[in-house]
Amino acid sequence: MAVGVMNSQVRRTESGLEVLRWSGFDDRRVDVFVTTRHGGVSSGGYASLNLSLRVGDDDTAVLENRMTVAKALDAAPDDFVFCQQTHGSGVATVTGEHRGRGAFSAAEAIAQTDALVTTVPGVVLAILAADCLPLVLHDPVAGVLACVHAGWRGTARGVTPAALAEMRRLGADPANVVAAVGPGIHPDDYQVGVDVVDAFRSVFGGQADTLIRSVDGGKWTVDLGRANVTQLLAAGVRENNMHVTGLGTGPGTPFFSHRAENPCGRFAAVARLRGKDLP
Repeated sequence: MAVGVMNSQVRRTESGLEVLRWSGFDDRRVDVFVTTRHGGVSSGGYASLNLSLRVGDDDTAVLENRMTVAKALDAAPDDFVFCQQTHGSGVATVTGEHRGRGAFSAAEAIAQTDALVTTVPGVVLAILAADCLPLVLHDPVAGVLACVHAGWRGTARGVTPAALAEMRRLGADPANVVAAVGPGIHPDDYQVGVDVVDAFRSVFGGQADTLIRSVDGGKWTVDLGRANVTQLLAAGVRENNMHVTGLGTGPGTPFFSHRAENPCGRFAAVARLRGKDLP
């Protein structure tokens, strides 16, 4: 599978926050980055830039961390939209009326949703992760943007194709979509049981053998990034528009890992369409 290479590197924003950026999004139409574990005020296993209100961290610290991320975008905290991320295939179309959903309370995040899609400039889509994959999909021609949370369950349930289908409904053309797959658990660190293998074989058929690998002890490893790339290719996204960071999570990396560090924080993929009034 020849997937395009988009340079990604950890840089500092003008506000000084350390984030992962993709060179392919360095234009005036969209702002995209992935936060790291660095630059916040949380402590213990959540140190230091935990952005989740649902993992046991002090809410005051999380809200301060979210303010730090908002400043990096020159945005307000209530420009952000979060979803509850239930490892399903639910997709929500975000309008201006959704601004602030989940920004200050986990209970107010959009329910039963793992992907957010918008055509509204200025609204900040936010997906939290700590092993599961965050994906950003953008059609620069149609002005449609999506953020997706894809673990093995969401991948098997088709959350990424579902997000792309909603983008198409809003006018996007898969041939124009730029897709970036953020940091996620490395296949070598992701041993799974037969339930996951069976689910992937049911969804991917013969292609499953390129996504799973048998290891000792009756276990297998799964490549979530490759699985989502496979789904995007099948949906019409071009290979040279598809970009995988290949970065892992956990100790020794800038990104939290639920498997390796539980309890731990969550990093975020954030994305915003730019309007003429944005600096």
